[in-house]
This record gives sequence, C-alpha cells and structure tokens, in this order.
Amino acid sequence: MTQITAAMVKDLRDKTGAGMMDAKKALDENGGDMEKAVDWLRQKGMAKAAKKSGRAAAEGMVVAMASGKLGVMVEVNSETDFAARNEQFSGFAKAVAEKALAAKVGEVEAIKALPFGNGKTIGEQLTDLIATVGENMSIRRAAKLESADGCVAAYVHMGGKIGVLVSVAGGEIPEVARQVAMHVAATNPAALDKASIDQDLLARERAIYVAQAAESGKPANVVEKIVDGRVNKFLEEVCLVEQPFVMDTDRKVGKVVSDAKAGAKVAGYVRFGLGEGVEKAEENFAEEVMKQVKGAA
Repeated sequence: MTQITAAMVKDLRDKTGAGMMDAKKALDENGGDMEKAVDWLRQKGMAKAAKKSGRAAAEGMVVAMASGKLGVMVEVNSETDFAARNEQFSGFAKAVAEKALAAKVGEVEAIKALPFGNGKTIGEQLTDLIATVGENMSIRRAAKLESADGCVAAYVHMGGKIGVLVSVAGGEIPEVARQVAMHVAATNPAALDKASIDQDLLARERAIYVAQAAESGKPANVVEKIVDGRVNKFLEEVCLVEQPFVMDTDRKVGKVVSDAKAGAKVAGYVRFGLGEGVEKAEENFAEEVMKQVKGAA
C-alpha cells in the first residue's frame, strides 16, 4: 500500500483547494493515486476541476517563431532561473529556434544535428554552454506547424514562460491568428474542437457528472439530461474553437476566425508551458526539515 506523505497531501491541496483532512482522506480512499483522489474530491463537491498542468519544476525558456506558413517552437531548460536569465542561455535558445525555423525542423534530435554556425552542431554548442555556465541544460521538446493555404502565428508570454503556435487554414490572416495564439496562452484549451477531445478525458468528466447528478435523487431520464448538459458545457469550456474569444467574449474563437476571412478556420495549435509535466521529487516534510537542520549544524 502506498504511504501517504505530507508532500502528497500538500500537492493534492494545491491542485484542488481541498482541506487538509479531506485531501488526506481522498488519498487514503484511493490508495495514494493522485488522479483518482482528485476525481473523488470533485465527486464529493470538495474540489474545483484540477488544472491541466501543475507547478513547473524546470527553469529555462520557451521560444516560438513563425514566418508565413510555418512556425517552430522549442523549450530549452536549465536547472536554475539564474542560468535561464543568463544572456548566453537566452541567446542560445533564440538561436536554436531561428535555425530550426530556417531549416523547417521540429524534432529535438534533428534540431540538435543542425549546424550552429561556428563549425559545431547545435548539440555540440549546447554541450559547450553547459560547461561554461556550470549546470545541466537541455533542449527538452520542439514542435512545428505548417499551413498549406493559410498562415501560422507565434506568441510568447511572460518572457518565455508560455509559448504558442497557431495554424489557420483557408486564409492568410496573421494578426487574427496571433490573437488566437494569445487566447490559447491565456485559456490553455484541452482540444481544438469537440471531435478531437481526448475520449478518456471526456469519459472521466462524464463519470464525475453522473456521480454528482445521481445524488440529487431525480429520475434517471432527468439525470441523463443534466449530465448531457454539463458535458456540453464542459466541451464549450475546453475546446478552442468553442471558447468565447478573450478579446470579444460575444463571439467564439471559431467565429472570430471565419469572420476575418470567409472559409478560414483554426487548423491546429501547440502550447508549451515551461516545465509542465516535469515533477519535482516528493519528500516527506519532516525529512526535508531534518535535512535543513543537519545542513545548518
């Protein structure tokens, strides 16, 4: 059986806003499984929907660039924020994106094999930078978007904390595409449209709504309608083209694009949040305090 640590309880509280005892009970009831504990709390009405990404454990920066019908984005990581603010590091990250865009490359290993311009590959230049700065660094991930008959726009938020690429098909409307990229940075949609939503995610949400509605004591046919209504509302909240546009909430994102150019539509998007998916090692709070005490002795 998984040992429930104080760090696990704190992590669950951070994700859901639940009380300490409720968070601990949720973990106990679900064998320490974090995702199941989140769902359990939501079913009991003790938590808000969990955010897609937790706190970032990695430092560094995301760089997104676009030109015409092509866009490239890279995430370059460092161990500390101090290194990430180093001009050598930021200059390297931007150069990587520029060279990837010029070469039309969107895969990490292919990018590392590109020439940096000084007789070395990007990968070799990265190795030299690690030695110079004195801490580990990596080109963690990359993405590329293309549009055959439209355009691609890029947007970077908070100095590289969030990066977005958006491709539009059926029309060259770069300014609108960039505004949609800004919208994606702000809302972090789960899918492009209802057809592309992850079915496991949808099933999980439906199960939560079923559990909540069943407690109302209403007839099964009424419960089903309530669940369907909540599912549709959820899809409108998390699917990009269905979301109210942040700059004009009276229109959905899909409508904003088609209004700008007849026949135009959002064809795809990629959003990188710096460090998302990289988790810090969990430690027992008491052990962590003891380490600090021993270190100070």
